[in-house]
Amino acid sequence: MTRPRPLVPRGDPADTVRVVGEFGVIGRVLAQAGSARAAQVGPGDDAAVLRTPDGRVVATTDVLVEGRHFRRDWSTAEDIGHKAAAANLADVAAMGGVATALLVGLACPPNTQTSWLEGVAAGLAAECAPLGAAVVGGDLVAAAADSASVVLSVTALGDLGGRAPVLRSGARPGDVVALAGRLGWAACGLAVLRRGFSSPIAAVAAHRRPTPPYAAGPGAAEAGATAMCDVSDGLLADVGHIAVASRVGIDLDRAALVRACLEPVGPLQQVGSALGVDPLAWVLTGGEDHALVATFPARSPLPVGWTPIGEVRKGGKNPGGVLVSGEPAADVVTAIGAEGAGHVHFG
Repeated sequence: MTRPRPLVPRGDPADTVRVVGEFGVIGRVLAQAGSARAAQVGPGDDAAVLRTPDGRVVATTDVLVEGRHFRRDWSTAEDIGHKAAAANLADVAAMGGVATALLVGLACPPNTQTSWLEGVAAGLAAECAPLGAAVVGGDLVAAAADSASVVLSVTALGDLGGRAPVLRSGARPGDVVALAGRLGWAACGLAVLRRGFSSPIAAVAAHRRPTPPYAAGPGAAEAGATAMCDVSDGLLADVGHIAVASRVGIDLDRAALVRACLEPVGPLQQVGSALGVDPLAWVLTGGEDHALVATFPARSPLPVGWTPIGEVRKGGKNPGGVLVSGEPAADVVTAIGAEGAGHVHFG
């Protein structure tokens, strides 16, 4: 027989996972979850059941590790929920799909506040709600005995709506490279937080809660995008993935990027001036804004929300190369003082 758990008020220091218990925590977290339009059977059974009108399911997973991808002293629980959802929902959009549901696995120390987990759940739900998606299941486990860190694993599922998936491997010489969303803001906000500051708030908020252009993904697919990728590790790194997969070269237009990302003058230039950083470094190499970059046939009009920033070239003997206005990306990275072309997970 399961021993009843004591009633502990929310916010009380004793209101922890250890005291409330696994199923008590799950009940409180699911109260925040919302509902998914595609769910035929939601949380509560051994597995959820989703309707798939398209007959295909887009699936993607991201793992966030405390201290590596987020810090509880920099972000609220709701911020972390938003960020974890956005990283996955953007991947679905980058395939030309619309997210339908999330599955969440979480490992945490037993002394984790239950109210903090409710906040994460609320953030996940709020990020999903405009898309008609929600958390439909998952798992909660204790972290290793010697670990004080939270690990959050999120799987997003999505629907293609009858469209062909847009892969990284379809770019062709002559295609236009285009951008939807913003670049450099999350990296700028991270730089601010690392210096111990919390303003300008617009930049810090971009790090805490990225704002991916979810609708731009399906819109690009409808418009005939030949390749697409979300910008999670940095523009140079991620267009490099398209170039390698498509066996082409990509030449980004520096002036077009400045117009698209650094005009009018705003927080990136303000912070860059204060820290002695060229803001173009954040635009080219900063990750976690989850903008979308795609390639389109040269004579096709770009859909609303997309801005041209370069072109696809023949790959030659060494396909996969990235240029910035004709200069090798590596040389530009050195010139602007960036640490590399993008985020390195095991660096």
